[in-house]
Amino acid sequence: MSCLLIFAFWLCGLGIGYTFVGYPLHIFLLSRRNRNEPESLNCQNEPMVSIVIVVHNEQERILPRLRNLLACDYPQDRREFIVVSDGSDDETVARARSLRDVPCLTIIENRRQRGKPSCLNDGISAAKGDIVVFADARQRFEAKAIRSLVGCFDDATVGAVSGELLIEDSTSGLGSSVDAYWRLEKMIRRAEAKVDSCIGCTGAIYAIRRGLYQSLPQDTLLDDVVTPMLIAISGYRIHFTAEARAYDPQSLEPERESMRKRRTLAGNFQMLFRYPSWLLPWKNRLWWMLLAHKYLRLSAPLLLMALFVSNCWIAPSGRFYAVVLSAQIMFYSSAAIGILIPELRMKAFCMPAGFVFLNIQTLRGFIYYLSRHGKGGW
Repeated sequence: MSCLLIFAFWLCGLGIGYTFVGYPLHIFLLSRRNRNEPESLNCQNEPMVSIVIVVHNEQERILPRLRNLLACDYPQDRREFIVVSDGSDDETVARARSLRDVPCLTIIENRRQRGKPSCLNDGISAAKGDIVVFADARQRFEAKAIRSLVGCFDDATVGAVSGELLIEDSTSGLGSSVDAYWRLEKMIRRAEAKVDSCIGCTGAIYAIRRGLYQSLPQDTLLDDVVTPMLIAISGYRIHFTAEARAYDPQSLEPERESMRKRRTLAGNFQMLFRYPSWLLPWKNRLWWMLLAHKYLRLSAPLLLMALFVSNCWIAPSGRFYAVVLSAQIMFYSSAAIGILIPELRMKAFCMPAGFVFLNIQTLRGFIYYLSRHGKGGW
C-alpha cells in the first residue's frame, strides 16, 4: 500500500508539474529553435474581407463597434460587414440599420435565439470575402488590426490567424493573478505558433480562410478553438500575431471571469468527448500540444486532490514527504486567505488564490458541461 501511494504521489506531482510548468517551458524552448513565421506580413494582395459579428441585445454597443471597424486601415471596397442578431429583443437591429455610412452591410435577424454557433454558420454562408474576420461587440480593434490579420494569409500554409486581446488590469489581488494566467496563456499561444500552430484562437479577434470553414454543431461551446482545430487537421497552420490587437474594457474580475472560465472549460470537456480522434497522432499532428495545453488541465483538480491525499498518508515515511505536505498546507492556506480577502495584492496570497480559483472553475466547468449537454445558447 505504501509503495502504491508513493507511486501515486510522484505520478500526480509530475503530471501537475508538466501541465503548469513543464509544458510552457517546453514549448517556449522549442519556439526558440523553430521560428515558423508566415512568409509575408505585408498584406500585398488585399483580398476581399468579410467581418462577421454575432450579437444578442447589444443596442448600446453596436453603433460604436461598427464605427470602430469602419475606421480600421483597410480599403472600403475590399470589405463587407455582416451582423447576425441572435434573437435580440432590444434596438440592436434597428440601430445597426440606421448606420448609413457603412458600405456592404448585411444584417441577418433571427427572431428567436438559436445560439452563437448557428449564427456563425449563417454569417459564413452570407460572406463573400476570401478572408473572414470574427469580432465581438464589446471589444475595439486597433486601426491596423484587420490589415495585420489579413497580411498573415500571404503565406499559403496559414489557414487561420489569432490576434491579441488586451484586457484592463484588475483592481483585486485575485483578479491580478488571473491577469497573470492570461499573460501566460498568450505566451504559450505565441510559442505554439512558432513551432507549428497555436491551439485555439482569441474569439474576439481572429480570421480564417472562408473556404476552410466547417459548419459547427449548434451546441458548440468553444467555437474559437473547434474551428481552428478543424482547419489545422485539414493541413493548415494556425498563426498568432501580436500586431493585430483588440482592447477589452472589462477587467478580469473574479465574478465575471468565473462565468467565462466555466463556459470555456466546459467547451474543453465537450471537445474531448466529441472529437476523441484529435488525440491520435496519425489523425492530428498537434495531438501532443492539444493534450498538454488543453486536456491535461482538465485533470489537474483530481491530480491535486490525489497528490494531497497520498501525501498525507506517506508523510510519516520520510522527511521529504513531510516537508512537501507542510508546503501544500501553507500553499492552500495562502490561497484561502487570497480568495476570502480579494483586496490583498501580495503575490504570496493572490498567486495561490488564482491557481486554486482556476482549478475550482475546472470542476464547475465539468458540471456545466453535463448540465448543458446538447444545448445551444451563449
